[in-house]
Amino acid sequence: MGKTVLVTGAASGFGRGVAFGLARRGHNVIAGCQIWPQVWELRNAAKDDGVEMQVIKLDVLNEIDRAHALGLKIDVLFNNAGIMESGPMVEIPMTVFRSVFETNVFAALELAQGFARGMVKRGSGRIVWTSSVAGLVKVPFDGAYAASKHAVEGICSAMHEELKPYGVEVVTVNPGAFRTGFNDTGMESMDQWWGEGERVVAHWPVRELNRQHDPADMIEAMIDVIETDNPPYRTVRPASAEEMVRKEQAGIWERRASGG
Repeated sequence: MGKTVLVTGAASGFGRGVAFGLARRGHNVIAGCQIWPQVWELRNAAKDDGVEMQVIKLDVLNEIDRAHALGLKIDVLFNNAGIMESGPMVEIPMTVFRSVFETNVFAALELAQGFARGMVKRGSGRIVWTSSVAGLVKVPFDGAYAASKHAVEGICSAMHEELKPYGVEVVTVNPGAFRTGFNDTGMESMDQWWGEGERVVAHWPVRELNRQHDPADMIEAMIDVIETDNPPYRTVRPASAEEMVRKEQAGIWERRASGG
């Protein structure tokens, strides 16, 4: 039997790919989109593709949208909606920093809390969080996003242990750099505010993101985590990113204040 899966951030990127992939495999997909035009576009795209999915408006920051979503009965929450804002930590405006946490951490946790209560009562369910390789390593000039994903890692680690006795599974998926456009626009975002005040550190070097990977690999891994019984707690893609994470985490123990 197929699972009922709510995908947040389904209008584009990984969320869209996972929503279509699951729907093609016969799962009951509820695809959440931030704004109404995205709802309309995704409904028509699904129709043109010959797949059935329920598309709803779900701005994770909107209390009304969250309440509507929490009235749905689901087997799996794919907590995927997220934003990226770049900039050096000493310069990034606090309003921008807070906005990242509002979406990536607080709103995601509210949805997880709401659905987890129902899952605990029935003794089953799975919450899959889109974390990031950035939640496991240092990411200069992208510290706000990285910090939010480090927070996600802490939340998921705790929830995993807390909900395990009740039959509710909590796992993460950790993408590296993939060609979804998310990283490209995230890097650009700091230019919106950079010229508004005096800066004491340099703008990060503009560089072309020409080593990003095909998102199909990550989408397939995400679908596997949602579908399979007893998936790994953490799924990092591509393999080269997992190798880099393990190496850097080991190296942290040797890091010094003025170097490394």
